[in-house]
Amino acid sequence: MERPPTPPGNRPDQPEASPAEPPGTATATISDQGVVTGWSDGAQRLLGYAAPEIVGRPATTLLADGAEDTAAWRASAGQDRRCGTVALRHRDGRRLKLGVLAHRRTRDGAPAEWLLVSPVPGTRRSPVDTALQEWTFSQSPCLQAIFDTGLRLVRANAGMEHALSLAEAAMRGLLLSDIAPGRANEETARQLRRALETGEPQRATARFHPADGGPVQDWPAYLTPLKDTDGQVRAVSLTAHHAPQEPGRLLAETRTRIGTTLDLGRTAQELADHTVPRLADFTAVDLLDSPRPSEETSAPGPVALRRAAVRALPEDVLSSVAGVGEPTSYPAHSPPAECLASGRSILHRASDDAVTRWIAEGPSAGWLRASGTHSVLVVPMRSRGATLGVALFARTGEREPFDARDVAQAEELTAEAAAAIDNARKYTRAHTTTMALQRSLLPQTLPEQEALDIGSRYLAAGSRAGVGGDWFDVIPLSGARVALVVGDVVGHGARASATMGRLRTAVRTLADVDLPADELLAHLDDLVLHLSAEEGGTDPASEAAGGIGSTCLYAVYDPVSRRCTLARAGHPLPVVVTPDGRVRFLEVPAGPPLGLGGFPFECAETELPEGSLLVLYTDGLLEARDHDIDEALDKMFAALAHPAPTPEAVCDRVLTALLSHQPDDDVALLVARTRALHPEHVATWDLDGDPSVVGRARKHADDQLRAWGLEDATFVTELVVSELVTNAIRYGRAPIQLRLIHQNKTLICEVFDSSSTSPHMRRAQTFDEGGRGLLLIAQLARSWGTRHDRIGKTVWAEFPLGED
Repeated sequence: MERPPTPPGNRPDQPEASPAEPPGTATATISDQGVVTGWSDGAQRLLGYAAPEIVGRPATTLLADGAEDTAAWRASAGQDRRCGTVALRHRDGRRLKLGVLAHRRTRDGAPAEWLLVSPVPGTRRSPVDTALQEWTFSQSPCLQAIFDTGLRLVRANAGMEHALSLAEAAMRGLLLSDIAPGRANEETARQLRRALETGEPQRATARFHPADGGPVQDWPAYLTPLKDTDGQVRAVSLTAHHAPQEPGRLLAETRTRIGTTLDLGRTAQELADHTVPRLADFTAVDLLDSPRPSEETSAPGPVALRRAAVRALPEDVLSSVAGVGEPTSYPAHSPPAECLASGRSILHRASDDAVTRWIAEGPSAGWLRASGTHSVLVVPMRSRGATLGVALFARTGEREPFDARDVAQAEELTAEAAAAIDNARKYTRAHTTTMALQRSLLPQTLPEQEALDIGSRYLAAGSRAGVGGDWFDVIPLSGARVALVVGDVVGHGARASATMGRLRTAVRTLADVDLPADELLAHLDDLVLHLSAEEGGTDPASEAAGGIGSTCLYAVYDPVSRRCTLARAGHPLPVVVTPDGRVRFLEVPAGPPLGLGGFPFECAETELPEGSLLVLYTDGLLEARDHDIDEALDKMFAALAHPAPTPEAVCDRVLTALLSHQPDDDVALLVARTRALHPEHVATWDLDGDPSVVGRARKHADDQLRAWGLEDATFVTELVVSELVTNAIRYGRAPIQLRLIHQNKTLICEVFDSSSTSPHMRRAQTFDEGGRGLLLIAQLARSWGTRHDRIGKTVWAEFPLGED
């Protein structure tokens, strides 16, 4: 109905015959162009139009609300079935709100069309009466029973009567444990109680004796609370389904249900959950801490393993066995020890001497007697020539003992699980190694600096692809400035982590020479190109042949001017939050990702009020599987708009708002709150290019240090000011400027001149008259260097305060 009407010349000449339909149904067909092509008698009774009056006309003429209904149906475009309520206009002008079900169909190569179906009110609408409900219950092929709030049976259908060989009258008023005694049904009774108390459906296993006297069989059961109109639970329904186990079916299902993740513990538990109760009443998986070669030995000795998974019915058996993660020790000649030594499955009755000795020799077999086990099967877990551990299976109560067919099935299931566990173990080891590498390459602690309050988070990916190459860094620069870096190397695993480490080191090296942000990214782009060429080599099939890709955002904040300079290479835009709570993107020109080469990068500069938040992040933060990018941005902006006491608290708030589970991709998040160095902490003097100003510069410095209460730093500062100003006058060009910056623990001395020539420290010879100044500065200062600007340079030296 959402298509525009077809031009008159394209309308069919003859109406299509009305489709066959029940008397109480109205049907119509509409072409993909929105033209009515078929009209039934039921449709005529419903809307009053005869077929010749409506066939060939636009379907939109039937709509009572016009564009409103058209828009509603457009929302489901692309689907082959639509269902909803539509307001239609009767031939006499009445407005009818009708439920419509539409199917898109193609018949015999004809153009696609829509078949619309709607019930005709007042025809063939008989209520479902009590008799029909009774027939549904009594004739269902499933086993069904209803228990009241005292968990006593009040109804049972024919299937339940047949399974138990008991009439409903004989069972009415009895508990399930009275009707079918046994531990498995005691557990089912507990699940019935849980469904009654919680009002939530439960799953259980019901164990019944077939009517023909055959072996005891387990039936998967669903326990459904039955509630009245007020939501009060009035009874619990037990519905059991049973399908005879076909050969190979359990193994086929195992391949789809075991090894669904690369988590070792979960894989082991999947084996236990899948085999109880279908194969056994008890399953445990015990693994060696380190796999060992699958070599047979003639003298089995005591062995120590660790419990990886366990499942039992009834669950109270678990109180007497080792839990997940606990050590399990088996004495020599016990069935598990023999199984590990021989590499073959071991099957015993509980009365066999081997089991009796096992129970007597240690606590590892105490559960056998507590659970009433009568048949024990131990199967080795082996994969790729290594023994991983053992799987223990047990049967209790009335169930038949394991036979040769059960052993073969258990071995197949265990082999599937062992292969999955081996994969999980190898993945875990590789993942742990990669994580250790990743953590070692990321900042262990953030450096001390006074320009920004910093909060950071790194979350590793939870997908099978493994750890990626996301990273961040905080780099103190000269002049009290600080650089913030966030990057994302394409790919996952150890290679991505190693590449990340190389890029982080390169950024630190380039930042140390005070390159502007755009130039730094250009050099980093060249480095990535070289790395790609080195790793790819001449082998087009190599892992690195596709090159290395990375994004990066580099920002430099100056607390003196409160200005921030940024450049980015294919990275998401940074976000700034001003002190008044306004959240916005910083418009930074979009440079290409690193590794493409030949493209320039551009800087953006902005002034940030003191107390602003600067938020840098990688795209994994916004690419969670449970929301799209726009929704993620809305959530991030909403989280940032609420004040938080510290940047660390901001990080927590953002992650909580955006991530409900472990992310599919790595996430790096860096939040910085700006500080400012106020004018009273900075002193600047413009100097002439005459040697006579050196003494005046020393005097300026002395006066300022006394004003700051730093008289102890006067001697060193005088030496540095004299040397730097003299060098600027002798080797540089005017204008010349002297600047002192006082931070809590640091004094910085800077001298600017308009020459681009950098000073070089050298070792003066014995009779040289000069050349010792920079060597003296290097010995007195904690650090010194040269910072090049667009025009000129700044030579700086930094001194610690309050240190001996």
